Formats: sequence, structure tokens, C-alpha cells
Amino acid sequence: MLTNTFYRFNYKTWVLASRPKTLLAAFVPVMVGSALAVNENKFVLHYSLIALICAVLIQIGTNFTNDLYDYLKGADNEKRKGPLRVLASGLISVREMKAGIMLVFGLTFLFGLYLVYIGGVIILTVGILSIITGLAYTAGPFPLSYNGLGDIFVFIFFGIIGTVFTYYLHTLEITPVSFLVSIPVGALITNILIVNNYRDINEDKAAGKKTLAAIFGKRFSRYQFSILLIISFIIPLILFLFFDFEITVLLPLLIAPLALRLIITLNNYEGAMLNRTLENTAKFSALYGILFSAGLAL
Repeated sequence: MLTNTFYRFNYKTWVLASRPKTLLAAFVPVMVGSALAVNENKFVLHYSLIALICAVLIQIGTNFTNDLYDYLKGADNEKRKGPLRVLASGLISVREMKAGIMLVFGLTFLFGLYLVYIGGVIILTVGILSIITGLAYTAGPFPLSYNGLGDIFVFIFFGIIGTVFTYYLHTLEITPVSFLVSIPVGALITNILIVNNYRDINEDKAAGKKTLAAIFGKRFSRYQFSILLIISFIIPLILFLFFDFEITVLLPLLIAPLALRLIITLNNYEGAMLNRTLENTAKFSALYGILFSAGLAL
């Protein structure tokens, strides 16, 4: 049975379960942290490649866990407005998903051992915490996403920690600048979650899933989304004015009109219409990351 499970891991249903459109969120922190290392002439390519593999695997493992426990807790059902979920649709069994989660996080740990060799005990600690919180996002006695902590988790782990410790691998330092550049990364990745929770607010309330949107309402989520976008444009200005970066660090400001468009659609769309907004929010995060990384590295 176990052999059959891993054989099925190669099927398209497993690609669907990984939620490939969300994986952009794993690229951005590694890209930005690496760009800052390039700026300081301390970049080592294979450090970033291994870090990227680990980041993508953690994202996939978190997505698998989310799929499993949202299904078990009834948050994913026939009323869902978002993309197809593999357990709710019967494409993958609970037993198979549990095996997939173990495999993905096991691979994360194995690849991460090389990063521990580079960065020491602090990287081991961060890696273990990342795996534990990836599981705890929807699993365990106090699932983060069911208790209003999902946004904080995403901001910290996929934003600050992902960016700062990518930079740390190259420099063995944590600096104020490495923290600053991580803020827009965390802000924009969190916005992806905000749109998802905004769309699913009614279903989440019915399932007892206490996201910030479910607790504080849609108006709060719209303000939260807009504020995080504004913060993402303030940080490059701070870097340019106070940290002696070249004017290229302002490249993300070129896409401010796209940010405004996202705000408008969030304020005007409902239900399944927000799937496009969710996709565009993820694309915006990636585009911002590319421009910000280029601006830092040049």
C-alpha cells in the first residue's frame, strides 16, 4: 500500500494538491535575501538554490497539511468557492495525504541538513520551527489558521524568516537592513492569505475557522490588505533615503497602479470572482519581488 502511495505521488493530482500558483510565495523571500547578499558581494549560488528547495518543500508540505485538516474539520466542502481541493473531491485519500506530508517534510529536513552545515545551530532551529509551524498551521490541538494566527505565521515565516535567514546563509549576519527588506515580502505574501480568507469568510465561520476575516469582518480585511500594500512601497523609500541604496531600489514603485487595481477588485468582487484577485495578488507579490531584488542587487 505504501509503495502504491508514493507511485501516485507523481500523478497530476499531487501537482494540484501542491497548489502551484501559491508556490511563488516560496521564491520571493529567497530571491530578496539573495539579492541583498549580491549587493554586499557575498552571494553563493548553491546556498540560495538549496534554500529555495527547502522553502518550496515547506510551502508544499503546509499546503498538503492545510488540505488534509481543512477536509477533516469540514472547512472544505461542496460550498467552497475556491479552487478544487483533492481530498474534498476524492482524488487523494487521507492515508495517501498523510504519507505525502511525511515525505515532503522529510525531504525538507534532509536538504536542510546542508544548510545547517553552512549556517550552524541557528539554521537547524529555524528549520525545525518552520516544519513544526507548517504542520501546526491547520493541525494539532491549537491550529494557527483556526485561531486568528494564520496571518502572523505567514508574515513571520514566509516573509521575515525566509528572507533574513537566506541572507544569513551568505553572510552569517542578521542586520537591520535584512530585517527591513523582509517586511514587504511578508506583507505581500500575507495579502495572498487575506484574499483567500476574505473569499471564504462565510464557509470558515460555519466550520468554526476563526481567521482574522471571520473574527473582524470584511471591512477589516480590506483595510489590512491596503495597509500592507502601502507598507510594501514605503520600505524601498526608507532604504533609498536612509540606507544609501541606489535609486534602483525604488523599482517596485513602478507597479503602484497594479496595487491600486488589486484594492479596487477586493472592494468590489465577491465569492468565486475573488479567485482571479487571489491569483493576481500572488502574481503581484512575485513581480514586486523581482523588481525589488533587481533594485537591491544593482
